Amino acid sequence: MNLWHPVEQSVWQGRDDSGEAANALRVFQTLTNTGEFAPQQHRGKVALLGFECDEGVKRNLGRAGAAQGPDVLRKALANMASHAGHEQLVEMGNLRAQQEQLERAQQALHDAALACQHAQMRTLVFGGGHETAFGHGSAVLDAFPHERVGIINLDAHLDLRHAPYASSGTPFRQLALHCEAQQRDFHYCCIGASRAANTQALWDEAARREVTVIEDLSVLNAFDAHVLPEIERNIVSYDRLYLTIDLDVLPGGEMPAVSAPAALGIPLCLLLRIVEPLCRSGKLQAVDLVEFNPAFDNAGQGARAAARLAWQIAHWWQQ
Repeated sequence: MNLWHPVEQSVWQGRDDSGEAANALRVFQTLTNTGEFAPQQHRGKVALLGFECDEGVKRNLGRAGAAQGPDVLRKALANMASHAGHEQLVEMGNLRAQQEQLERAQQALHDAALACQHAQMRTLVFGGGHETAFGHGSAVLDAFPHERVGIINLDAHLDLRHAPYASSGTPFRQLALHCEAQQRDFHYCCIGASRAANTQALWDEAARREVTVIEDLSVLNAFDAHVLPEIERNIVSYDRLYLTIDLDVLPGGEMPAVSAPAALGIPLCLLLRIVEPLCRSGKLQAVDLVEFNPAFDNAGQGARAAARLAWQIAHWWQQ
């Protein structure tokens, strides 16, 4: 498959406690990793894909390094204890972007994710920059052309930038245009957006496209009043949900390993209160974690936080 390569078996390693008890297992021991891309053999499970790409971050003048994120996140996840849901994970390999070939890489991610969705798999993607969202999100839209798909972005940034070329700052405008081309509504909600991190032009674009935005201060100060009703609205209103999590939504102290660390941010404990009902809704079709940049991690702190988020999603995301 175009730009695809398998993940080395050495990535999925950890402590072996199986001699203690039959169920003393860790994620690396329960995850399926055949070294092949074969979605039809794993129908109904969760496909884990990596997107080794930061070409969009470079175009957006951010700090490069997110292309190395997927395998570092896998290594951090591998040694965590395996509980219900983690046995559903199936390693489906990485898509590796070539230099200055963003659009080709996004198409490759789209094709891989679409193949998994057509095999009735759900998709969990480790990015890569937030350019991941166009490849992944467009695959979800294309997999369900006659259904209402809600897009939920946990992010300090709206990523609706007007630009002559795609970047990590344009994915949701690209998805809006994709919806227009398909003559379907664009249902986009951004939770955690920072007024300080988005120009007025971006807020105007969000208003023009009728995007639902809950700012970081509202999340922190009025979670029950503003966030929980919006999560419930998305669950009730749409047939399928696509959740994309830009790790720069977390406070810089919790997540230093991103292109643009947040000065304020949403703590992981609050973020999980958003994620849990979405995972348990039965409508969550796809999730990605993006912008993790190991080049700027602090003693593995960011990798552990992101891996715990992925661990929790897989645990709650049971059929």
